[in-house]
Amino acid sequence: MRVLTYLWVLPTTSLGLLLVPDALFTGKVRWVDGVLEVHGRLARFVLKYVTPFAEGACAMTLGHVVIARNAELLDKTRDHERVHVRQCERWGPLFIPAYLLRSFIAWRRGKNAYEDNPFEREAFDTAG
Repeated sequence: MRVLTYLWVLPTTSLGLLLVPDALFTGKVRWVDGVLEVHGRLARFVLKYVTPFAEGACAMTLGHVVIARNAELLDKTRDHERVHVRQCERWGPLFIPAYLLRSFIAWRRGKNAYEDNPFEREAFDTAG
C-alpha cells in the first residue's frame, strides 16, 4: 500500500527531486521518516524568489520532498511540513492545483492567501 502512495504523489515529488543534485553539492539531503529533506543553494533560491511572499518561504513540501533554506528550518518546520506531506498523499497530483486554487479563493474574498488557505490552517492547527 505504501508503494501506491508514493506513486500517487510522484508527480509532485518529482518537482522536489529536481533540487536534489544541487543540494548534494551545496547543502544536504537526508531521509527522515519516509520524506526526503533537502536544503542547498537552489532550494534557498526557490524559496526566496519563486514563492509569492515578499520575504520568501522558510520551507515547502513537494510530495515526499521537503525543501528548506537550511537544516535548522527543516527541523523547526518538520511537524508543519509533515501535515502537508499527508495532504499530498491524499490529493496526489491535484495537491498543487488545489492549494493554489484555495489561496486564490481566499485572496479574492479579501483574506490572506497563505494564512486563510485551508491547507495551511490544517497544518498550523495540527502541528501547532
